[in-house]
Amino acid sequence: MKKLSLFFFFLLHINVFSQEIAVLQYKGGGDWYANPTALPNLVKFTNSNTKTKIHEEIQTVTLNDETIFNFPIVFITGHGNIFFTNEETNMLRDYLTSGGFLHVSDNYGLDKYIRRELKKVFPELELQKIPNNHPIYHQTFSFPKGLPKIHEHDKKPPQGFGLFYKGRLIAYYDYESDLSDGWEDTVVHNNPKKIREKALQMGANIIEYAFKH
Repeated sequence: MKKLSLFFFFLLHINVFSQEIAVLQYKGGGDWYANPTALPNLVKFTNSNTKTKIHEEIQTVTLNDETIFNFPIVFITGHGNIFFTNEETNMLRDYLTSGGFLHVSDNYGLDKYIRRELKKVFPELELQKIPNNHPIYHQTFSFPKGLPKIHEHDKKPPQGFGLFYKGRLIAYYDYESDLSDGWEDTVVHNNPKKIREKALQMGANIIEYAFKH
């Protein structure tokens, strides 16, 4: 029943006057609550620069009930361990295969844990490098070179990875970019204006893409 309800929700959500997004509270000890000003700032920017009308209050969801099915896009971030139980793994798989979208932003330190957990959710899928010509990089804002670099840690290039299920991009993972740091209040990281704008523009693209697909 929940898959059918979610299917009709996704048919309608582009046309409603208000949409909502959520951040996932996960187990494992990692700081799922990192970057508290990031999503509110991204929502304001996205509403001002695209055709979205997203509710500015960010919701928190878990994988312990079906509340997640109320949201077309859910965000994960943090610096440390993340762990899904078997029940949570099944819930996330149902959400994503029913039309939901997941954006994971590695806040430096999440990588080995999120790869492990996503493999539990989709053992048959591999994270794939998203090519620079993919539509997620060419929504309201265009990024011909792909994912922008926001913060430097290991002198590695920023990389956008994705999970594709039956040809649909269901999860986008920004790695070595610290994209969500660029959404935070300016005083938090003192990012230059141009860098912060790139981060917000890319974030808006991700939301816009998720709402359309």
